[in-house]
Formats: sequence, structure tokens, C-alpha cells
Amino acid sequence: MSTSRQHAGPPTSDTPSVPETTLAERGRTLVHLGRIGMLSTHSRKQPGFPFGSIMPYAADPLGRPLFLISSMAMHTQNLKADPRASLLIAEETAGDPLGAPRITLVGEAHPLPAEQTGPVRELYLARHENARHWVDFDDFAFWRLQVLNVYFVGGFGVMGWVDSSDYAVSESDPLAESACGIIQHMNADHADALVLLAHAAGHADVTGARMTEVDRLGFHLRLESPERVYGGRLAFPREVRNPGETRTVLVEMVRAARNQR
Repeated sequence: MSTSRQHAGPPTSDTPSVPETTLAERGRTLVHLGRIGMLSTHSRKQPGFPFGSIMPYAADPLGRPLFLISSMAMHTQNLKADPRASLLIAEETAGDPLGAPRITLVGEAHPLPAEQTGPVRELYLARHENARHWVDFDDFAFWRLQVLNVYFVGGFGVMGWVDSSDYAVSESDPLAESACGIIQHMNADHADALVLLAHAAGHADVTGARMTEVDRLGFHLRLESPERVYGGRLAFPREVRNPGETRTVLVEMVRAARNQR
């Protein structure tokens, strides 16, 4: 008997799909929250080979990464010879890194003209305060990655290319800064309520549930049943924009789920 080696998904269901934020929005959220990525440039010393560098960055209003780099750095010398590059940004996680969101921004990196460095300087230093010690050194300059293409991976089975124009006009999720606190609170104090919500959504055999992501449209759960562990998503009854609205709709959802029993 052959055994499938594909990733396991949730049990089949006739329930309609749950609204989700776009890959572009999720990508912008990840870039907004991140501070450090892996910059890959074309090696001058070893032509044809990629050269990886740990790279602090800040994102401008269009989601384009901004770098403060020294002319003596190997990646800077590589970019001067060939501006093509990519920046990999991954969500920090204590769990399986392959299950965490990550994004690769592909484009060309160029130094910024002097007249554009004023607002960029403040934006960058707001994210990297320690850079004030070297931001004014003569050999340091600001560069920007002009994004030509984007590839986003949201975890197992969630991935795809994102058009650069869609990426540019999208915004990070309004819950981006507060999501971690919401998730920790729900998992620590309301684990039974998450199981109840999973049952109400049609996952009748679930014995355990943990919130793993939350956004303005809903949230993802890690569901445990006697047979398997899988992911599920539940929609909010309406869009939320802040922690207070999130708490209100979650209370409403739990109340409605209890009334269904």
C-alpha cells in the first residue's frame, strides 16, 4: 500500500471559504513588523554565485526596504556592480520555521539621491536607534530596494507570487502591532472558548484549539482532534480595526456559540 507524502490538510468540508486578507496585505504586514532580513546580492569575487548578508532595514510608505550600508561592505560592492538583489524576511518563531510566514522581495537596489535622505534618515532611525552612531559617517549611505516582484509564503500550503503593484498599494493589517498580545491572551485565558468556537464552525471532533494568527477579517486556529492536527480559519462577523473591537466581536462569537449548544 502506498503512503501519501503530501502535507496534511483539514478534513473535507462543504462549508464556504472564509474571507482572508490578501497575500499582498499579509506581506506588507510582515515587512512592517520586521527589522532584519537576508539580503542576497551577486558576488563579484565568485561570479554567478549569490552572496548573503544579514541586513537591517526600514520600509518606506510603499513597502520598499531602505538600507543604511557602508561603501566598504561586500554587499555594497556587489550592488555597485550589479543592482539586482532580493531580501528575505521571515517571522520570528519559537516553533517550526517552515510553518512561519516569510516573504522574498526581488528587485534592484540603488543609492538614494541626497535630497531624499532627510525623511528616510528619520524613518530609518525610528526603527534602528543604534544607527545614530554611524549614520553620519562619510562611508555610509542610504539605499532603497525597488521592488519588482514578491513571493510570499504564509506557512504550509499558503504561498504565491504577488504583483509588485498590488504589494505597493496594499497596507499592513491594522492589528499588526497588537496581534501578538491578542493571541497570547486568547490562548492563555480562553482556550475553552476557542474550542467552543471551533465546534460552532463545524469542527465537531476538535478537542484542543490555539489561535496562531489574527487579522482584521478573522483568525487562524491550530486544531487538535483524536485523528489529526490541522489548521482552520474563522471569520469575524464584521471587520475590526483595533484590540477593543476585536474583543467585542470575540465575546459576541462566544456568546452565539454557547446559544447554539
